[in-house]
Amino acid sequence: MRTGLSAAALAMAASAAVAHEGAHLHPHGAGSWLTLLAAAALVVVAVVVARTGR
Repeated sequence: MRTGLSAAALAMAASAAVAHEGAHLHPHGAGSWLTLLAAAALVVVAVVVARTGR
């Protein structure tokens, strides 16, 4: 489980470094709410993992 979380964190951290010109998926101006949504999802996952003991 830790390896998967580490890989996911590394992929998210490196995403800005591998950004490129051209088409991309995020709509401009939506960065703030998308960031909050992602953070909320991570909190929910952390709570579920903590409560289930996995």
